[in-house]
Amino acid sequence: MYNVLTLNKIAAVGTSRLGADYNVTDNCDAPEAIMVRSAKMHDMQFKDNLLAIARAGAGTNNIPVDKCAEEGIVVFNTPGANANAVKELAVCGLLLASRKIPEAIEWAKTLKGQGDEVGKLVEKGKSNFAGNEIAGKTLGLIGLGAIGGKLANIAISLGMDVIGYDPFLSVGAALSLKPQVKVTNNIADIYAGSDFISLHLPYNADTKDTINKDTIAQCKDGVRILNFARGELVNGEAIVEALASGKVARYVVDFPSDAVLCVDNVVAIPHLGASTEESEDNCAVMAADELRDYIENGTIKNSVNFPNAELAKTGDALVCVLHKNVPALLTQITGAVADKGANIENMVNKSKKDWSYTMLDVKGEADIDAIKAIDGVVRVRVL
Repeated sequence: MYNVLTLNKIAAVGTSRLGADYNVTDNCDAPEAIMVRSAKMHDMQFKDNLLAIARAGAGTNNIPVDKCAEEGIVVFNTPGANANAVKELAVCGLLLASRKIPEAIEWAKTLKGQGDEVGKLVEKGKSNFAGNEIAGKTLGLIGLGAIGGKLANIAISLGMDVIGYDPFLSVGAALSLKPQVKVTNNIADIYAGSDFISLHLPYNADTKDTINKDTIAQCKDGVRILNFARGELVNGEAIVEALASGKVARYVVDFPSDAVLCVDNVVAIPHLGASTEESEDNCAVMAADELRDYIENGTIKNSVNFPNAELAKTGDALVCVLHKNVPALLTQITGAVADKGANIENMVNKSKKDWSYTMLDVKGEADIDAIKAIDGVVRVRVL
């Protein structure tokens, strides 16, 4: 029996996929797996038996990913599971950026009690909320992954011109784009040529403050910026100054901070991008499937700290080794297997930055203690 600790409410459609060999609970001191959405985990201490953490969502900023790697804990996320939900809200964001819809709705509420005069007052006051159409305008996308690519295609259908920048654009993502989407290798083209800029990139040390005083200066006057990725991608002080000067006409953000709340021409949405029943179900299902496949088969898919890898078991044992990506370590692992007379029928070795994952389909008995003793090996599992 495997104990799976849930730190947030996880949709039952997902947890039910784990089956009878899994005890899903919100109270467990030493779980083999953890499922989480937004709960902060950086101060948590993990027991030695914790094998994996599955984040039901894309971002993993709430998880100590590097610490987990050092302890041999595989961290999964669910890329693309909430992409449609965020895409739909981003489409809404385009309209909120171009039309003063929130302000107009709030003003309309003030007419309550005016009786038969409401119609006349509406016609008299509506000119204060005039906006612009998005058709014919240029949308610049920074990031063309699961969400950015979908938004690009929708924008084309809505009559916009679209230009995108993504230095990590995969072949699959590129092929999914409509041919009218222009892809540039120079992010400066996004700033200089866009009427709307929408952010769809991960947050890390390199992407922090992607939108800042200098990049805003490169933009068109009156640019409208959408942020449905992470709040820290936009420098709060810089965006507030740009809104005050008119350089930025509108800022729509799904990750509001104190700096931008109640600022004119900021539309602050309380992180609703993935808040749909369908999205929560999709994330829960993908997270549960990732955990079960790793626990039972050693397969890693969609990990943020270890490489993807899978290998079918045809021999006596499947030996799964999480280790540092350093020279000669793989030779030591295979040597430890051979020294006891076991034979490696098949093998997979994959690397991701500082970490590697080796799967050995072994016939005979492998010296597991010898593998565990190798400097740089952080976990060994035998399936």
